[in-house]
Amino acid sequence: MAIVVNLDVMMAKRKMSLNELSEKVDITLSNLSILKTGKAKAIRFSTLNSICRVLECQPGDILEFQEDEG
Repeated sequence: MAIVVNLDVMMAKRKMSLNELSEKVDITLSNLSILKTGKAKAIRFSTLNSICRVLECQPGDILEFQEDEG
């Protein structure tokens, strides 16, 4: 099972840079980058809430479940 993070897709749709989102969500650039690249092991609901508020989207727009191939 794999959770795919589509944060970069939503940022592109909203024409928002990583730096701008980092400032608006009040999360460090390095932590946001880890989330964006899909290397994060977890995300706080409060962080997800802030990202969704700033990007005007739903959690499902950012997080997606994909079955492992095998």
